[in-house]
Parts: sequence; structure tokens; C-alpha cells
Amino acid sequence: MNAQTLKQMDLDYVLHTYARNYVHFVRGSGARLFDEMGKDYIDFGSGIAVCSVGHGNKRLADALYKQAQNLIHTSNLYLIEPQAKLAKKLVELSGYDMRVFFANSGAEANEGALKIARKFGEVNGELKRYQIITLDSSFHGRTISTLKATGQDKMHNYFGPFPDGFVYAKDLNDIPNKISNVTCAVLLELVQGEGGITPFNKQEVQDLAKLLKEKNILLMVDEVQTGIYRSGELFASQAYGITPDVITTAKGLAGGVPIGAVLTSLKDIFSPSDHGSTFGGNFLSTAAALEVLEILSALKASGELDKTIAYFSKKLQDLQKNHSAIFTQEVGLGLMRGLRVRDAETLSAFLESSFNNGVLVLKSGKNTARFLPSLTITKEEIDLGFERLEFTLKDIY
Repeated sequence: MNAQTLKQMDLDYVLHTYARNYVHFVRGSGARLFDEMGKDYIDFGSGIAVCSVGHGNKRLADALYKQAQNLIHTSNLYLIEPQAKLAKKLVELSGYDMRVFFANSGAEANEGALKIARKFGEVNGELKRYQIITLDSSFHGRTISTLKATGQDKMHNYFGPFPDGFVYAKDLNDIPNKISNVTCAVLLELVQGEGGITPFNKQEVQDLAKLLKEKNILLMVDEVQTGIYRSGELFASQAYGITPDVITTAKGLAGGVPIGAVLTSLKDIFSPSDHGSTFGGNFLSTAAALEVLEILSALKASGELDKTIAYFSKKLQDLQKNHSAIFTQEVGLGLMRGLRVRDAETLSAFLESSFNNGVLVLKSGKNTARFLPSLTITKEEIDLGFERLEFTLKDIY
């Protein structure tokens, strides 16, 4: 089906919730995508940090095919072998003494975290604690609860009334000012994916973790985007030297198959029927995630992931220095990087021209170009992508 016919079908039958670019991708290989005309694009977005092992990964495809031949789903009423193995692997790779609940998305994982926090606040102490502190410019999902947890007023239009009990702090240093006698948890991203790709200060995070521990308030880290080696470690929490009470993750865990996970040191916080999911942690998604973790943990252990991070970061830094009239700063952590652009108009022109020159780059916040390449991206793919970005910049000067 050609792109124009498909576009009209999409417009006629799919709810208009996305400002789509109507390119018609038909296949992928590594960090490249190919449209129906055969034009290739270097994908520096990897499906918004989802395609962690690239497109068309044979090992992932083989794992999916093998699992699908036997079982895809039986429900959580019965044992699921790859689910148990995946939980064990996540715990062992993280080094955290936790148990895991599996869902289908980052928003669902964060919903699970909010329920953990609320039950913790209900059963610990004489006073019922329900208040959860999040940060301005945060993003935690699009369900009603996670939307309210998101500290962006523009996201709250039309969808109220919302659940009570969410309070927003300006930054890490403002969190202590927001704590009250009914605060049960703090939920934060260590690098705000939709808020400009700025990593928080390590010492400030550690000081906050210590304070919350003293006050018996849960520290919950949203690693939906930073998790699964995107930061350079399995979880950014490890890079920050902290031990959260709850970690949520999703995007890159199964390489494109929908999955979400909540890890918590509160091993017995839930009883049967407190929480659940029909599809969460089924045979297909957990088999995929197991293979992804095998690939990425080996890449990390070999040192290749760290080399890729260093190489990609250096390329971005050089691009910023050579075009400082457009890019004011290079920011980020691991392979979650950003370039600050001088103004919103220039950012829009850069993103459009990048696309036209065969490079997919994303937006974060008001003025940041976001780069989230697959963790398996090759040096040759990186080089080609940056060569094309140079052509892009000639277009917009």
C-alpha cells in the first residue's frame, strides 16, 4: 500500500492523537529505517528510546518466533517461565534487593508505583499519608493518575477532575519545602525525558535520598526512559549511587514489544488482588525482554557500550562547538543526549531539515533536540548520521 493511500486510511479511521509525519517505513536494519521508496534514514530516536537493540535484530526476532510457536499468553493465573527468569535477571543485574511486577507500558508501571506509595502511606504510621511529590517539567504518563503526577499544567487541560494528593516542586532543592506530614513518596526522573534532557546533580540526588530515608518517605525513580542501559548502566539510579525504594522502567526493555516493570524493595507491599494485569509479563513480552537483556548486558560487559556512548557524545560535542551559533549546549547522560537550540523556530527547522536529509531526531522541552539512538548503533551508522546532520545545518544557516 502506498503512503498516500495509507495516510488517508489513517486520517479516516485512527483517532487524531499524534501530529504524524506521514512517512511510510517498511523495514529496518540496525540504526536504519527504509521507506517505501527505498530511502534510508539514520534513526537517532529509536522509537523514542524503545528499539534498544536496533531494527530487524535477528536474535530478538528469533526469540519472538520461537516463543510464539509455543505460547504467547496464558494469564498471570499460572506460572510464566520467562517472566520469573526476567525478574531474576533484572534483580541480579541491578544489584538491588527487590521484587518485580510486570505491566504493559511506562504509564502502567508508574500507576503501579503510585499504588505502592499509597498503600505504604496507608499502612505505615498512625496518620494516613497519601501525598506524592513530583517535579515541574516532569512526565510520568497519560493515564489520569500519571497525567496528574506529570508536572506540566498544559497536560492537565480537559481531563479533570484528577486524583488528589500530587504536589509539584520546582527542583530537587525545593522538594524538602513541599514535604508535609501526609507525604508518602517522591517520584522523579533522574534525567527528564520530556523536560530538556538535563541530568540532575549527583550529590543533590544523594542528599535527597538520604533525607527521604530519614523521614520514612519513599524515593521512587521513573526510569521508563533512562532504564535498560540508556544511561550507561542498567538503571540511572546505579550511576547516581542511590538505592530507590521503587524503580519503574519500560521503553527499551523488550526492544519494541510492549512491556513495563515495577521493581521495589517493599517485597510484601501487595497482596493478591491488590494489583494485576491481564497481559502484563506474558510469555511473548518477557521472552523478548530476556533476549534484549542478554544482548545489552554482554555489550556493557565487553566495554563496547561505553565506547559507543563516548563516541556519540564526542560527535555531539563537536557538532555543538562547530555550530555554536545554533547550538548553545550539549547535555545528557549515556545515550540519552540533547543539544540546546538557540530558539524554538530554529529547532523546528533543524528537525525538519534533519528528516529531509535522512536523520530522525526528536524534540524535548521547548528548545532541545533529543538523541536516543539504539544502544547497538555502530560507529559507521553514527558517522553517516552526523555527516547528514552537517548537510542539515547548511540548509538552515
